[in-house]
Amino acid sequence: MTSIGMTPGYDLTGKVVLVTGAARNIGRAIARSLAAGGARVMANALSSRADLDATVAQIRTEGGDAEAHLADVTDPAAVEGMVAATVARFGRLDALVNNAAVRAEQPFEQLAYADWKRITGIIVDGAFLCAKACLPHLQRAGEGVIVNIGGETGHRGAAERAHVVTAKAALAGFTKALAIELAPHRITVNCVVPGRIDTSRDTVAATHAHRRGVPPLGRLGLPEEVAAMVRMLCGPDARYVTGQSIHVNGGGYLS
Repeated sequence: MTSIGMTPGYDLTGKVVLVTGAARNIGRAIARSLAAGGARVMANALSSRADLDATVAQIRTEGGDAEAHLADVTDPAAVEGMVAATVARFGRLDALVNNAAVRAEQPFEQLAYADWKRITGIIVDGAFLCAKACLPHLQRAGEGVIVNIGGETGHRGAAERAHVVTAKAALAGFTKALAIELAPHRITVNCVVPGRIDTSRDTVAATHAHRRGVPPLGRLGLPEEVAAMVRMLCGPDARYVTGQSIHVNGGGYLS
């Protein structure tokens, strides 16, 4: 059975997309959906080689074209190398999806500066480094796209996630800043904000207050439903959409 967001199509034929954090869950669904739309995908992860290879294998089984690349998005040289490898493999780069993130939970009173820097480094600095490295290629593409993956708690807050909430909120600001600055280059920049999504998560995290209950639609969202929004933003029907934080949350947060 074809999953939501995986419906085959040709809206992205000829496009090349780099997806960070693509080893599992929402990142894997995004990579699969983009490939189903005809894009060639460079799928990135930090170290989860087996999971990343499974993402690529699934895409290829479904008739798509993808490659795996391990890289630390907080390392400027590694990011430059990843982007160079993408262009070398596929010949161009049309879109970037900044999905790499860590969703740690820790009481603020116990939050060390090193923990703060690690989380904000991956989510915010990683998005910065990837956007910087991809920019020349997105400019050459003529209709480039950047999609940042935010988080609902970045808009409504949450206990014991000060680092994650701050980093995800920063992505919304980063999105607006780039949308204005890159508009003359015909590059759109948007932020897709998942709400409660049915993914494999730490069982302890699942017991926290902000993760209990369901949104008004009465169920958790699917990774494929987030992926469908990302795919739309990467396609030709979204060329007049930029600078937006688009919530995919079943009504759990109303902006």
